Amino acid sequence: MGKKGKRDKKGKGAEKTAAKMEKKVSRRAKKEEEDLEALIAEFQSLDAKKTQVIESSCPPPSPRLNCSLCAHPERDELILFGGEYFNGQKTYLYNDLYIYHIRKNSWAKLEIPNPPPRRCAHQAAVVPTAGGQLWIFGGEFASPNGEQFYHYKDLWVLHLATKTWEQIKAPGGPSGRSGHRMVACKRQLIIFGGFHESARDYIYYNDVYTFNLDCFTWSRLAPAGIGPAPRSGCQMTPTPEGNIIIYGGYSKQRIKKDVDKGTLHTDMFLLKAEGAAKEEERWVWSRLSPSGVKPTPRSGFSVAAAPNNRCLLFGGVHDEEEEESIEGDFFNDIYFYDLGKNRWFPAQLKGPKSEKRKRRRGRQAEAEAAGEEHTELSPPQGPLEIIKEVVAEDGTVMTIKQMIPAAAEDKGRSGSEEEEEEEEEGAALGQPVEPCPRSNAMVAVKHGILYVYGGMFEVGDRQVTLSDLHCIDLHRMDGWKVLLDMDPKTQEWLEESESDDEEDEDDDVEGAEGGEEEEESSEEESEDEEGQEQRPAVHPGEQQAQYVARTEPYWLRVARSHMGPEAKDKKVLKVAQAMAKTFHEESMQKS
Repeated sequence: MGKKGKRDKKGKGAEKTAAKMEKKVSRRAKKEEEDLEALIAEFQSLDAKKTQVIESSCPPPSPRLNCSLCAHPERDELILFGGEYFNGQKTYLYNDLYIYHIRKNSWAKLEIPNPPPRRCAHQAAVVPTAGGQLWIFGGEFASPNGEQFYHYKDLWVLHLATKTWEQIKAPGGPSGRSGHRMVACKRQLIIFGGFHESARDYIYYNDVYTFNLDCFTWSRLAPAGIGPAPRSGCQMTPTPEGNIIIYGGYSKQRIKKDVDKGTLHTDMFLLKAEGAAKEEERWVWSRLSPSGVKPTPRSGFSVAAAPNNRCLLFGGVHDEEEEESIEGDFFNDIYFYDLGKNRWFPAQLKGPKSEKRKRRRGRQAEAEAAGEEHTELSPPQGPLEIIKEVVAEDGTVMTIKQMIPAAAEDKGRSGSEEEEEEEEEGAALGQPVEPCPRSNAMVAVKHGILYVYGGMFEVGDRQVTLSDLHCIDLHRMDGWKVLLDMDPKTQEWLEESESDDEEDEDDDVEGAEGGEEEEESSEEESEDEEGQEQRPAVHPGEQQAQYVARTEPYWLRVARSHMGPEAKDKKVLKVAQAMAKTFHEESMQKS
C-alpha cells in the first residue's frame, strides 16, 4: 500500500506540473497567436470569395513538407492537402487541394469554396462514409520568419462525393496542437499526443481523445495503466480489433536556460478497448515488447497501413546533437511491423537481379578469354553506403548518403567504375531507382502499392525540400518506380542575412502565404520607408495612389496566392492594385 500510495502521489504531481506548464505556454502563446489570427482571417476572406468548385489539370504540387496524403476510399486517387515550404528566409503555408490520378499518373488541382485555413503538421484520415470523407484536425500556421506559431484546434471534413468543405464545431475537443497523430477506427477518430510551441516555451502531450463519427461528439479518454510519455511524430496504428498501437516519436525538454535536450523514443504501447459494445468502453495502456529487428532510432519517419495485417515505417532522420550544431543521418529504408505476431522486420527488396548476373557473367567470360586473371568475389558482409555529391547553381555541394542493406543489394563487387557502369546500364534499361534518404515524407497505400511524395533532407544549414513521387509494390517488393523525378540542384535557397532579419521583424504580416514566392529588393523597401517618414500632407487621391504603390509587393503576393501560379502577370497586378485600393479605402473610412 505504501509503495502504491507513493506512485499515486508521484503521478498526481506530474499531472499538476504538466497542467502548470500548459497554462504558462498558453499565456505566452496567446499574444503571438492574436497577431497571427488577423493574417489567417485575411486569407480566409480571400478564400470566401471562391464560389465555384473548379477542378483543373495542373503540374505537380510545389515542394512542401508536413502536408497530408491520403488514398481515396473508392477511387484510384490520392488526396494531398496543405503543407509548408521554407526557402531559407521565409516560410510559406498552403491550403490547396491536389488530386493525383494513379492510372493516368497526372495531377489535378481542386478548388472548393471555404476551405480550412492554411496549415501544416495537421492530421488527416479518410473514411468510406457517403462516397468518402476526408477528416482534418489541428496543425499550425507560422509567421514568415518561423518564430511565431498559431496552433489550430479545429475539425474539418471534406465530402468527397459532393466536393464540399464543412467545419465541425463540437465542444470538448483537444487543445490546439501540431505533430499529433490521428487514425480512424470503428466509427471514431482517435487522436494522440502532439505539441504546442510558442516563441519561448513548448509543451508535449500524451492525452487521448476520440471523436464519434455518428453523433459528432468529443470524449477525452482516461486509460488505466502506464502509457507513453508525452511526444509528437509517433507511429499510431489501429488494429482490426479496434485497439491502438503507439511506437516511437520525439520530444524535448529544457535542461537549463536556453538549452533543450531532444529524446528519440523507441518504446511501444498498446491502447486496448475493453467492455461490451453497449457498455461504457474502458481503455487500458500496456507496454509491448516486440520481437524481430526494430527500426534504428529516428524521428521524422512516415507511417502507413500495409497488406497482410501489417503497418510500415519509411525514412526519417537521426540527429547527432552537438554543442553548436546538429548533424543528421537520413534514411530511405522500410520496416514492417506484423500486428498479429508483434514482430518488426526490415523490408528486403527482391529487385530484378537476373539481368545484372547475365552482364557480370558476360564480363567474366570476356576477361577469361583475354587471359586476364579473375578473382571470385565474395558476397557483401554488411550494408553498402552510397555517397553522391550534387553541386547546386550557387556552388553549394550537397552530399547525399544512402544505406542499402546487403541482402537487397547483391552487388558483391569492387571497383567504383564498374558500379557506376552498372548504375548507368540499369537506368538505361528502366530499372527502378530508390528515393533518396529523407524525413517528413508523405506516404499512402492504395491497392497494396506504397506511394512516397516529397519530404526533405539537410546539407549543413541548407534544407532541400523535395517534390518527387515514387512507388513500390508491397506484395512483390521488386523495386521502386519513379513516377515523378526532381533535381535537387533546382531547389531554391536564399541565404539569411542580418538585414533580412530586421525586415522580417517589421514585416511579419507579409509572409506565410501560399503560391509563388516573389522576392523584392531591400533597397526599394528602404526607399519607401524613408519616403513615408518625410512625406508631407497630400490630397486623398494622391495618398491612395502612393499607398497602392508602396504596398503593391505585398498585395501582389496575396493576389498570386489567390489566383494561382498559372495566372497572367498583368491580371495578377490588376487584382493586387484593386485589393490595395479597397483595403486603403476601408481603413480611411474607419479612421
